Amino acid sequence: MAKQGGNLLVKLGIAIIIGILLGLVVSEPVMALFQTIHYILGQLISFCVPLVIVGFIAPAITEFKVNASKIMGITILLAYLSSIGAATFATVLGYLIVPHLSIATEAGKLVELPKTIIELNIPPIMSVMSALVLALLLGLATVNTKSATMEKLLKEFQNIVLDIINKVVIPALPVFIATTFAGLAYEGTLTKQLPVFIEVVIIVILAHYVWLALLYSIGGAMLRANPWNVIKHYGPAYLTALGTMSSAATLSVALECIHKNRIIPRQIQDFVIPLCNTVHLCGSVLTETFFVMTISKMIYGSIPPVGTMVTFILLLGVFAVGAPGVPGGTVMASLGLVTSVLGFDQTGVGLLLSIFALQDSFGTACNVTGDGAIAMMVTGIMGQQHDQSSCQPS
Repeated sequence: MAKQGGNLLVKLGIAIIIGILLGLVVSEPVMALFQTIHYILGQLISFCVPLVIVGFIAPAITEFKVNASKIMGITILLAYLSSIGAATFATVLGYLIVPHLSIATEAGKLVELPKTIIELNIPPIMSVMSALVLALLLGLATVNTKSATMEKLLKEFQNIVLDIINKVVIPALPVFIATTFAGLAYEGTLTKQLPVFIEVVIIVILAHYVWLALLYSIGGAMLRANPWNVIKHYGPAYLTALGTMSSAATLSVALECIHKNRIIPRQIQDFVIPLCNTVHLCGSVLTETFFVMTISKMIYGSIPPVGTMVTFILLLGVFAVGAPGVPGGTVMASLGLVTSVLGFDQTGVGLLLSIFALQDSFGTACNVTGDGAIAMMVTGIMGQQHDQSSCQPS
């Protein structure tokens, strides 16, 4: 398994490099082909996401028996606390740093990406939130009714989904990521738009690492274990998130990564990671908070007052729990807050969407990687011991 994870990490890194190089030199017809491949693979990956959520969360709930509701509540609460904590951290940074920044407000125009040759629509059988609710209801009902047959069926379905992940999703990811970065290079995001906000983006990325270090330190303290034993396996998931810009599309790889550690029980891994994939978006929340303060200073001449930011943070944490794990999902779900609480107009919203897109991949990578720390915290709270036999890597 370690060899497979290492090979995937190498493949993803090569895919990013190849994608960027191709995006800088290919012609419009070739890029149209790349866009078509990217679209179809994205549709395929999105189709599999609800299956992964149901296939992992529902069987995992049956493992907890009477503790199922408790662990669900603990996980969601930790995700919310992590989100508002990250937003508070970003707010403090904003008040300390934003007044001293000098950032250009205009970015060079981008080259328009060619349209896809064909669009093969593969809609998911249900939305991510529907899959999450279905998984929770199925798992809890199976526990409450003590249905041995349904419990067995759910475990069989999990095995089927694992086969789909290993034979369909994982092999498709390097190509999907290569075409993603080819598009970014072709349209000029990597050469024109990024330098405009480079200072702000670097600050945010560094803040992600600080927050991840804090989360894993807390997780390690609560579990009384070295957090490096978990985070060291997250390289492939981090790179996949960079390429897909989607927590949902990274879920399969994140599960592969968390399965390699031996300090978190497997049933907690298979429950917490898919659930956090939907409700734990700390990196995106941190990013959006810092960016709205920066944009407010740039366009409106001042940073929102403390009281306004506190209101924004508390509500943003709620919106983040229900935000879709897709590119830009957090900021899209919270646009109502941005306009109503912060008073942004169309110019402010447009600038927020643009600058958020520049680092969306790093925010997503922070979200995904932080889920491992939440799993450590849940394990510590539930009083689980470091059981080697129950945590064998798959």
